[in-house]
Amino acid sequence: MTLLMVFQEATSFYEWMRYPPGSMIFTLLLSLVTALISTLLTKLLVDTKEIERKQKQIKEHNEEKEKIIKLAEIDPERYRKKRKRWEKKDEMMKQLQQSMAMSRLKPTLIIFIPMIIIFSILNATFGRDPIACPPMNPWDVPLINNFAMAYTETVVEWTARVYGTPIQISQRYGWINFTAWYFLCSLGINTLIQRILKLQTQASGGMDQMFGGQKAKYLQWPEV
Repeated sequence: MTLLMVFQEATSFYEWMRYPPGSMIFTLLLSLVTALISTLLTKLLVDTKEIERKQKQIKEHNEEKEKIIKLAEIDPERYRKKRKRWEKKDEMMKQLQQSMAMSRLKPTLIIFIPMIIIFSILNATFGRDPIACPPMNPWDVPLINNFAMAYTETVVEWTARVYGTPIQISQRYGWINFTAWYFLCSLGINTLIQRILKLQTQASGGMDQMFGGQKAKYLQWPEV
């Protein structure tokens, strides 16, 4: 009797999460759980204060290059000395960035294989079936629609079986598949969870470092 009840509950849950709107809510909750696990693992395994300290060092190092370049016309001798010092320090900063990248990889290495298994099962379950209908229609975005769009030929049959009333759902309304909806949910939820749990090393700090590093990389040393 107990096994029968468990089977019935499992069947009911499967029917709920298999079709909209259950599939949309299920994917949103999945992205929330994934973000929570990833963020908590990062807090446990990564010294976030040390990462923030290193990020600050790298940011100051990149900003220093701009100041040194400005010296080229004002004081060429001082410019050459400071440039030489900066270039020696730059090697150390590159090693620092590599160590930071390795530290951030620890949580990913732990959850990588379980997530691959889970997403393989879910992708096989949902395929390119319709999951959600976002306000912005993917049909209007070039190059994205092939990745995001869902096939909707059998939706009427599904809605009739699950909810009792046939509902016509058309591709022109922009229904997206499981992969696209999970990606959209993760974009917002990951940043939100990191901010709530005060983990900024991968959000604002990481972005500042990335853009600051790129800017310094493309600044050319003037020859004097």
